Amino acid sequence: MIKRALVSITIQCFVLTACLYAQQATIQGRILDEENGEPLIAATIQVQSGPGVVTDFDGNFEITLNAGTYLLEVSYVGYETYVQEHILQEDESKTLNISLKPTATLLETATVTSGKYEKPLSEVTVSMEILQPNLIESTNQTALDGALQKVPGVTVIDGQANIREGSGYSQGAGSRVLLLVDDIPILDAPSGFPNWSDIALENTAQVEILKGASSALYGSSALNGIINVRTAYAKSEPETKGAVFYTHFFDPKVESLKWWDSAPRTIGANFTHKRKIGKFDLVLGGFYIDEESFNKDTEREAGRFNFSTRYRINDRLSIGLNGNINSGSRTSFFYWSGQETAYIGAPNTDNANDLTRYNLDPRLTYYDKAGNRHRILGRYYKVDNKLSNDRSNQSWQYYTEYQFQKKFEKIDLVTTAGFVATGSRVEAELYGDTTFTSRNLAAFLQFDKKLGNRLNASLGFRYEDNLLDNPGFETPCADAPVLPSKERESKPVFRLGLNYELSEATFVRASWGQGYRYPTIAERYIVTTVGGLAVLPNPTLQSESGWSSEIGIKQGFRVASFEGYIDIAGFTMNYQDMMEFNLTGTGNCGTAFQSVNIGDTDITGFEISVAGRGQIFGLPTSILGGYTYIDPRFGEFDLTPIRGDGTDTQGQINSNNSSIEENILKYRSQHVFKMDLQTSYKAFTFGIAAFYSSNLDAIDAVFELIIPGLSSFRNENNKGYTTINARMACNLGAHIKASLILNNAFNEVYSIRPGLLEGPRNLTARMDFKF
Repeated sequence: MIKRALVSITIQCFVLTACLYAQQATIQGRILDEENGEPLIAATIQVQSGPGVVTDFDGNFEITLNAGTYLLEVSYVGYETYVQEHILQEDESKTLNISLKPTATLLETATVTSGKYEKPLSEVTVSMEILQPNLIESTNQTALDGALQKVPGVTVIDGQANIREGSGYSQGAGSRVLLLVDDIPILDAPSGFPNWSDIALENTAQVEILKGASSALYGSSALNGIINVRTAYAKSEPETKGAVFYTHFFDPKVESLKWWDSAPRTIGANFTHKRKIGKFDLVLGGFYIDEESFNKDTEREAGRFNFSTRYRINDRLSIGLNGNINSGSRTSFFYWSGQETAYIGAPNTDNANDLTRYNLDPRLTYYDKAGNRHRILGRYYKVDNKLSNDRSNQSWQYYTEYQFQKKFEKIDLVTTAGFVATGSRVEAELYGDTTFTSRNLAAFLQFDKKLGNRLNASLGFRYEDNLLDNPGFETPCADAPVLPSKERESKPVFRLGLNYELSEATFVRASWGQGYRYPTIAERYIVTTVGGLAVLPNPTLQSESGWSSEIGIKQGFRVASFEGYIDIAGFTMNYQDMMEFNLTGTGNCGTAFQSVNIGDTDITGFEISVAGRGQIFGLPTSILGGYTYIDPRFGEFDLTPIRGDGTDTQGQINSNNSSIEENILKYRSQHVFKMDLQTSYKAFTFGIAAFYSSNLDAIDAVFELIIPGLSSFRNENNKGYTTINARMACNLGAHIKASLILNNAFNEVYSIRPGLLEGPRNLTARMDFKF
């Protein structure tokens, strides 16, 4: 009896299982870009009241459902959402090839820097700007620092990047702006300074500039913001691009400045080739420049080669290796010989450099069966600078990051976590002619949550642990030797951001984030002399920290066929124990400078930026511009004369080192305006750019005494400067474009960094090829 019952139950279960299986159906297919046919990786496919999946590396997906009627939604950042009802019959296997159309608005531009995953620009919780490669190409920028001058709120002083004037000028050591290439830091190991010419502009997809403290996600040096260069991948069709250019410099407005008989000039070329070979993506690129500068005895000849690869092993796993090598030589000087001879360097300020730098970047991305993303990023960065005057240095830097990301589709939550390990070895005459080693360990966690249909929230945390091994050294320029030490420091940082869609195309945001920067080897241990100045080590230099906050509104607009956005933001940046190079007295080798902690500082201000594209009066037109105002102050500033007996306050020291008696941080322009406008008519394209910067009111007081003619030049040119650039291009058929670019059209005589004059009017002829 029992046996018969068991047989009956087994048969019923089998029949029930068979019936359930028979009632199931499958939807599968591929998600593609409508314009170029490229597969969209990690596009989200969501069934209403049902499961969700993401596409693999080939854009494929598959969902198993019970028979019935379903509303299928396919979404991808930067593309219009697909929504369609589908009826599934029993045992049916439905195949869909869905092409998504890129969105037409700038607000929907896909970005990754703010959260390590793609989200539209409109939903980012902090201020962000996007620099597109077509603007870099059309203005013939040969290095990234020049291209960044187009971005609202960003300025560069002799290689020192400033976001909202948060950095000033630090004589080539330390940076509060973190430079990334494909989410990985690429700053020089000993100095923490960006090597702008290492960035392969010829293979750039876009540059994302994140404003404000970002140490919670990216670590030390992101105190003032982030510049993230995203390289381009191969598309479905092979593509080869190239360009050659020649720049001619005209005579300066002031006749005494001209030292040459044959006009200075620059020639150069670049190329990229992209193609897919089955599951293998390949990108090759190169760049060459030969420059005879308007500055006497200043020359540069360099070449760069880069490659990017990606191989899709299966629908879940891909690996890749990117690389770049940059080699060349250059000569320069630190400051001019006089106001009337500003294109000639002062004696004993010259510098010659033979350089070789390269990086190799392995990476792996894996999506597990639950759709979680695992990513391993790596970088090996070798720098070999052979400099004159006993300043040579070599460094080896290693970077490894493991990153885990999980999307909780049902509750609209994205969680990103990871571990980072960085190590370096530095051998340098410049740093006591000895060897330093360092390592950094970090862990980070970030939550990005959508609350309802309008509110986006972001919360981040990072913990860093730094270790620096200083072997100790002696130098005749210092009164005492630098003693050996092992210096260790740990610190947590946090950030919080909110973005609320107030109405259609209106987004209000607020953010607060902590920042942290550990002193570089250069800031603590540099020993060198230049032009009567001695730069000395400061082993007691402390790390700096701070926070930044902002509130802003981004308003999208559309007028006929022209669309874009206007962004308005108010911000505050507060730093504790800020590091700056300051005059500290007279040493054994001349007037002594050291990197010191100058106490607390505050920078408040507001910014207005605008970006747009489309058609005006039937002509394709684009615009990018903005205005930034800042009020930068020392926390302590006391005009009481110093006594020099060790009892002077930080406020007295700060005022004594400044060139003016007003409390303004050094090397900051309080007003900066920039605008770039481009339009096309038939085969022709026309562009004009304007840039205004108010005067650097405060600099190091000692520079006005040491640099010949600097004080009189600043007195005569104390209203800031304005430059106008113009360009014109003509498409000579489908594959060739010819361009003329006129820079400094009105031949202004101006200086960005004291003691170094910018170039006179110059004209570039450029020819672009695309096949």
